[in-house]
Order: sequence, then structure tokens, then C-alpha cells
Amino acid sequence: MTDSLVHRGPDDADVWMDPEAGIGLGHRRLSILDLSPLGRQPMHSACGRYAIAYNGEVYNFKELRRELEPLGHSFRGGSDTEVLLAAIAQWGLKAAVSRFVGMFAFALWDRKDRSLSLVRDRLGIKPLYYGWAENAFVFGSELKALRAFPDFEHSIDRDALALFFRHNYVPAPRTIYTQARKLEAGCILTVDADLKKPVLERYWSALEVWEAGVRSPFAGSREEAVDCLETLLKDAVRSRMLADVPLGAFLSGGIDSSTVVALMQSQSMAPVKTFSIGFNERRYNEAEHAKAVAGHLGTEHTELYLTPEDLMAVVPEIPRFWDEPFADSSQIPTYCVSRLAREHVTVSLSGDGGDELFTGYLRYFALGHWDKLNRIPLWLRRQIARFIKALPARSFDVFGALGSKIHSRLDMLSISTFQNFYRYFLSHHKNPAQFVLGAAEPMTALTDPDNDRFDDLHHQMTFWDTVTYLPDDILTKVDRASMAVSLEARVPLLDHRVVEFAAGIPQSMKIQGGTGKMLLRQVLYKYVPESLIERPKMGFAVPIDSWLKNELREWAEDLLSEEVLRAQGYLNVKSVRRMWSEYQSGRTNWYYYLWDVLMFQAWLREWKV
Repeated sequence: MTDSLVHRGPDDADVWMDPEAGIGLGHRRLSILDLSPLGRQPMHSACGRYAIAYNGEVYNFKELRRELEPLGHSFRGGSDTEVLLAAIAQWGLKAAVSRFVGMFAFALWDRKDRSLSLVRDRLGIKPLYYGWAENAFVFGSELKALRAFPDFEHSIDRDALALFFRHNYVPAPRTIYTQARKLEAGCILTVDADLKKPVLERYWSALEVWEAGVRSPFAGSREEAVDCLETLLKDAVRSRMLADVPLGAFLSGGIDSSTVVALMQSQSMAPVKTFSIGFNERRYNEAEHAKAVAGHLGTEHTELYLTPEDLMAVVPEIPRFWDEPFADSSQIPTYCVSRLAREHVTVSLSGDGGDELFTGYLRYFALGHWDKLNRIPLWLRRQIARFIKALPARSFDVFGALGSKIHSRLDMLSISTFQNFYRYFLSHHKNPAQFVLGAAEPMTALTDPDNDRFDDLHHQMTFWDTVTYLPDDILTKVDRASMAVSLEARVPLLDHRVVEFAAGIPQSMKIQGGTGKMLLRQVLYKYVPESLIERPKMGFAVPIDSWLKNELREWAEDLLSEEVLRAQGYLNVKSVRRMWSEYQSGRTNWYYYLWDVLMFQAWLREWKV
């Protein structure tokens, strides 16, 4: 199991067993702090009660250490792991974890209570999977560790597969396997030695944080909010610059990464190492903007221009890095920039989280569609949809691709709630339970009625994205891409203190004239001229549309062959083949949907499920 995770920790490895208790902990180490053997894991507490296997960083461990020393704790080394154990011994698990500032996933064995606790950080930056294999309870940082256990049953969860085709990822707590689950962000799962039903406890709740933001919003002026945010971000960035190995940052030239790099450089005596990748296709290229920001800030900047061949060489590796189907194509450039950075550093800061916290996604400004739609009575909308659906699809051919899109999205007219509207807006396949044979979609955080709480729809959308899209897509993408090359990625914008502050900022301060992230922009403009930053949002895209008709066509045709699809028995073969045919003929641009299918097919082939 630990050998399967060597990429996450190439520097050292160890295993600890207690056969009498029936517990085993394994660890692969990527040495970041205290490179000596004193930082080796699994590690035992000084009192002998606890053993831990831990992935991540607790950035405030030095402050905790200074608090613990007068209470009688002494420390042999300089690692944060030793401090974690002392904190847990002093205050108990939940109270200690509530004091930790950082990203972490760990397994803690309590000799006294004969119980195992799995713990994941508040935002879900670090992954943690668990499941059952015959009579064993197994866990690990990636699903491949569970698959290495001899009795692990790797049958596919068709309901989870339906969720994948809706979202292009499998939402927590589901995984692609029936017998495995993701530990959700901000949770502690405890199981005793008798393997009774595990107890799940939430020690930090994004819902409670968003509700607190509504009850007690920031009461100061916009200028005061900018100053408070700058102070919080500087501290978050400074604490994440602590490392005993080379450190740098990803820089796209956008608002989020530029803010992180600007605050790094303002607190560094030497030029910060920054990394970006570029494309010769201008509509995908942000490298020129990153270079301009790097030049202004005076960083030591490295950029690499990638050819289509460079990017496509990564495609066959995706199923190996991502242990379950995952179809966010920006995984490809994210892996490439991680690989570039790893040639120079072991730790890289990243700007993820700014869109969710500060209302940055373009979809947040498509609210007018819902408002306009809601003005028409629901009964009338449904009548209109039925009438238009009765028309032959070819009637819309005169409108080209737009006509096909109109016909395929008539279901939007029948949606009665904003929650369902937003899910539909985010969905790839609109009816995935009909696309995946024998599937029924389970409830997720995005469909749970208890999560539909807020009158301000911007506040509501940012909450939904923070508990779904952020951990299950964005942070999964960054973790797998970076750890695939043994690079630790740190995300200062997701310091939970920044998150709690952002949740209390009124939307009127975050949005101005249809533009989001205004507070973050105002912080950045103290360090970088506005002219270097203001431009249309691009995202981290690759030309999948073109590839599937050219360079990747043969690869795709092989995976989508009717014979292969029928033999597997997971998908509606007629629908897949229709999409592929219409896409190749140019009638309908299904590449988004087809990429989801191809990532599932490639994953099936890689893992021989």
C-alpha cells in the first residue's frame, strides 16, 4: 500500500504494526520540515498513547510548540508532526485539530481507547480515502493504496458513475468504487478495534461559516475590508513560505496567483522563484501576462512553452495519476506546470480558492437568466417546453450549433428552484442516470435541500462551490498533479481564517459593476499596476475540441468503439456513438461530453476494472 504512493513521498518510508491490536500504519515521506530522521513517520507521541501517519503541513506549529512547552512538553526534533501529537495529547483530538492552521490528512491510533481516527483539513486540500476489504478497515491518501490491499473489492458504483458524468468528477463522500468513500472536508471519522460502525463528526462546517457571515457581516468600510484582507493574506502567505527545501509559486498572471506571488515577494529577501507555462495558440496563452507580472515584481521567473505534442503526451498518464474518473481537462496544464516547478523547487504556492471566496467565476453573473426565467409562470414554461420538444430536432438546424443547444436545454424551462437551476447550469450530462446503465443519482451537497439556505444568490453559489467544486475538482486536480511529481502545493487563499473573513464580506464589496473579486483586486493593486492585470478571464484550458478531430482521433475511436462499449456494459452505447458521429460531422460540438466518456474509458483500461 505504501509502495503505491511512492510519488507522494519519495524521500523515506516506514511501517508500524501492532499485531495484537490489529492495526498497521504506513507512511511515505516527502521531506519538507526537519529533514533528519527525527521527522520520520509513523511517529509516536512522547506519552506513548498515540501513533500517527500524517500528510500535509500545520503552519502554526511553532506557535503551538511555544504554547505547549510551558505545559511540560519537550521536543526532540523540529517537525510539525511531533507538535501535532503533543497538542492532541494535551487538549484531545477535536480541540487540538480546531487549533491547527494548515492542510492535513492523518490517521491517529489511540492505544488507550483502542480506536483509529481519520482526520481531514477544513477545506479538503489534502485527500483521504477509506473503505472495507472483507473484514479489514483500510485507508490511504489515494485509492490506489486501497486497491493494493489483497481483499479490496473494486466493483464500480454505478450511481457514483452517474454523478461523474454530471459533474466531471465524483463528489464526496462517494468514490468510483462501491466499497470506498472519501472523508469529507472538516471531518473526523473514528472506528474502534472491534470494527463497529464508524462515527463521523464534523469539527468545522462551511455551512455554519457562511451562516455566520450572514448573521454578522463585516461592518467596516471597503477600505477597512481591503486592509483586513491584506493583513490576513500576508500572514497566510508568510506562514506557507516556511520550508527547509527550495520553494516557489505558480504564476498565471491572473488575480489570484499574482496576489499570492506579490505578497510572497514583499516578504522575501531574495527573488521568489515563479513558474508558468505558455501555448503558441494565443487564445489559450497567459504566459505573456505572467511574465509581465513577474518582471514588475522582480521574481526569478521560469516559463516553458508547450507544444500540442507535449500536452498530448500527458493524456495517457491521466488515469494513473487520478485514481478514479476525472475529466477537468485543465489537469493537463496543471500537471505540466507542476513538473516544470519540480525541476527547481520542492514546494510551490498556488492561488486556488479566490474565485469561490470572492465571487470570481463568470457563472456568478449569469443570475439574470434565472431572474428572467422566473418571471414566466412555471406552468407556462412547461407548456412552452412541451410544444418546442414536439418539433423535430432538424427544425433547429437552420440555427446551426445554437439550434442544437436550444433544443438540448429545453429542460431548463421546467426547473422550479434556483438550486436545481444551478445544478443544471453546472451539469455536463443533464440526465446521467439514463446514460449510465442501471444507475440512480444519489443526493449530493449540491442537491441537499438543507444546503439551500441563503437569500443572496451570490452567497449561496459561493457556498455550494466551496463544498463541492472546490474540494472535488479544483483541489483534487492540484493535489494529484503536484504530488504525481513529488511537489507539495500550498494554497494560502484557503487559510480557514481567510475563508471565514471572506464569508462575512457583503457581496456589495466583492462585486462592482458586474465585476467580481473587487477586494482581492484592491489588495493586488497595491503591488501590481491595474493595467497588468485587467483582462478577460481565460481559465487554464487546452484545445481538446481540436485534438479529438485530429491528433487524438484514433485514440478516441479505439476507446469509443461499439464493440468495446457493449462488452463493458456501463454506458448507453447508442448515445455515445451518436455523440461521436455528430461531433465528427460537425453537427453538434459534443467534445465536453465526449471527454468525460474518454476519461472513464481510459480509466477502465488502465485499472482493468
